[in-house]
Amino acid sequence: MTSLELPDRCGVMLLPDCTLFPHGGLPLRIFEPRYREMLERALEGDCFFAIARRVADEGEDLAECAAKIGTIGLVRASREQEDGTSELLLHGVMRVRFTQWHPEYSYPCASIQPQLLYFDPENQAEAAMKTLRGAVEDAIRELPDEVQKGILSLLDRSDGPGLMTDIVSQQFVHDPDLRQHLLELDSAGERIPLLCEYLRNATISHDE
Repeated sequence: MTSLELPDRCGVMLLPDCTLFPHGGLPLRIFEPRYREMLERALEGDCFFAIARRVADEGEDLAECAAKIGTIGLVRASREQEDGTSELLLHGVMRVRFTQWHPEYSYPCASIQPQLLYFDPENQAEAAMKTLRGAVEDAIRELPDEVQKGILSLLDRSDGPGLMTDIVSQQFVHDPDLRQHLLELDSAGERIPLLCEYLRNATISHDE
């Protein structure tokens, strides 16, 4: 994903109580005419559009109704139905800040600025990842062994605290306000205690 060249602006889908994290997947059904046009343009171009949590009813000023931080995603698969709607899978690529909205488009469109996660101090990154992994292990210990192995294998692919916190946030956190708060944090270190506390209080079921 680091080799992908992100656009300076992109279409933005505004969804209530929806937050997508980098490296996460989001299945979508596109049916509104404006978003159908957005998808068509994306598929004709770079296949990117972003997801932003809608925080207020939409009005003329999109900056007031969309969260400041969202995630740009890449369309992994898209299937158009006979009625003109589409079903697709969007893969989260990077956190972005919406810096300017462009009202000349028929769909929400914004200039974007990539937002990188950091962890400080770097020499404590491994210990922090072990702490978060331990919290996940405790939360899933009642699940079947094969499910636990699948989840832990996913965590083992993490090359740093940022990616691990993205994966855990996407897979385990279901509270919409906490998801958005986690997404907006620039520090992976600040995410970890919040995630550990959430996992301690969460009931992780096989259905999840």
